[in-house]
Amino acid sequence: MEYTLPMYVEDIRKILPHRYPFLMVDRVTELDLGKRAVGYKMVSANEPHFTGHFPDYNLMPGVLIAEAMAQLGGVAILLMDDYADKQPMLAGIDEMRFRGQVRPGDKLDMEVHIDRLRGSIGKGHGVASVDGKVVCEGQFVFALG
Repeated sequence: MEYTLPMYVEDIRKILPHRYPFLMVDRVTELDLGKRAVGYKMVSANEPHFTGHFPDYNLMPGVLIAEAMAQLGGVAILLMDDYADKQPMLAGIDEMRFRGQVRPGDKLDMEVHIDRLRGSIGKGHGVASVDGKVVCEGQFVFALG
């Protein structure tokens, strides 16, 4: 599949199967197919999880930060010819550390490296930051069905 950078949400929807409110990548700014992706999510107070995740002090749930990084990794994989028609699924989260808060109005910058991809199983490492401060980092395992 052909692509140009930066990739906007309309382009990302052509690659990932996720849709609002669960599409967690707004833009892809750097891409090395099968190896690395850089992008971000603009965090909005209108997102539905904020109505219940501390309504008086909105925080983006950590599992959604991990999901956002996994989705960004999915873009790097699903653009490869061998995986273009596959369904990506998060299969595990390893050594994920949450080091800061993500709040409405933040730009969640993410960088993901694909460490291993054999057959339909892969492993990646992601780092997410806000204003240059790391808020989350760890490994994730994914399956391609």
